[in-house]
Amino acid sequence: MTEDDRTRAMRSPGDGRPLPPRPSDGLRSGGAPAHRLPSGGPGAPTHQLPTAAQAPESPRADEPPRASSRVYGRERSGKSPVRPFRSRGDEPPGGSGGQEGRGGGLKGPRRRISWKAIVAVVAGLLVVLLVAAIALFFVIDSRLAGIDGVLDDYQGRPADTPGTNWLLVGSDSRKGLTAAQRKKLATGRAAGQRTDSMMLLHIPDGSDKPTLVSLPRDSAVTIPGKGRNKLNAAYAIGGPKLLVQTVETVTGVHIDHYMEIGFAGFVGIVDAIGGVEINVRAAVDDPKAGLKLKKGVQVLNGSQALGYVRTRKGGALPDFERTKRQRQFLGAVVKKAASPGVLLNPFTSVPLAFSATDAVEVDSGTGAFNLLSLGLAMGDSPVTTVVPFGGTEIAGGGSAVKWDRTKALALFDALKADKPVPKEILDAG
Repeated sequence: MTEDDRTRAMRSPGDGRPLPPRPSDGLRSGGAPAHRLPSGGPGAPTHQLPTAAQAPESPRADEPPRASSRVYGRERSGKSPVRPFRSRGDEPPGGSGGQEGRGGGLKGPRRRISWKAIVAVVAGLLVVLLVAAIALFFVIDSRLAGIDGVLDDYQGRPADTPGTNWLLVGSDSRKGLTAAQRKKLATGRAAGQRTDSMMLLHIPDGSDKPTLVSLPRDSAVTIPGKGRNKLNAAYAIGGPKLLVQTVETVTGVHIDHYMEIGFAGFVGIVDAIGGVEINVRAAVDDPKAGLKLKKGVQVLNGSQALGYVRTRKGGALPDFERTKRQRQFLGAVVKKAASPGVLLNPFTSVPLAFSATDAVEVDSGTGAFNLLSLGLAMGDSPVTTVVPFGGTEIAGGGSAVKWDRTKALALFDALKADKPVPKEILDAG
């Protein structure tokens, strides 16, 4: 039995038998049949193609197209053209038609961020930082502990001189330290409070560099109303007020600001900035100061730094070498504290600010703005020296350092006149 179109529809496409050709399968592109089955013969189709008269009418121009096309075997609706599937790696065309979204829709062009928006964001951040800085400034100012009467006038006090003069004092106060901390820091059990280091900082009004002068604590001086004694005895007898009066009397320099720091505050500041880098010029082993350091550049923590500035080991003149280490350390601390990595990082700058305000005591007329000027001056690589001295004398029941009167007067006269200290007087170390 010959198979025709009627039996074709009854067959399954996958039964394995080839399908007979349709009459139209042999048509060429030009419309001429490639072969023709004999009409009326066996195997001839029992139906005929519709003639032109029987063909379905074409839709009129004013009639909408019928949604009767098939898409992958299903009736489709709508008027849009059929879009073929794309593989995952295919990129959408880069024309002006936009981008295809994940849901098949079209996205418009990306919006560009305008410069006005960027400027507005940056300006907003700057305003926030400025407000935070101002708020922190006032908090620091309110936390400063002032000492009343330190800079009170007295009869015969030197007149005010050009520039700004600071008396910087490191005391051996154990205030704030527990028994365990005293043992760890090797501070001993000494009662009372004495000066451990003293420096005179002169900040000029002009463009010259500041000058930092060490005042050895064992210097033989005349204490007003108390006679000849060591300089640190003035503090032990009459506190900061008598110490300022003694320094002004023996130097002739008017003191404008006073700042003092104890052992506990010293350690706290160093630890707040993550330690300080020091070039140790000679190995140090001093059990009394709790210190053992190798020679060379290294980062010291708070307890190591405290031992470094307190030790009397090393050098032919221990007190002379000690003043060098104190100036070296002070410069290193200020340099580290003023570095961008510390100042611009709130996790270090804020703890440093609070540690500093808890650590220092100042005269009642000194505020946060004055401390800022002090920090800027110390960050300007000041000229450092020590009061010229030569020989010793007996004062206060013991051996004391005797100043070279001629050179010392030349040094202090230069500071009073707001002029650079003569080079031949400066300490080369």
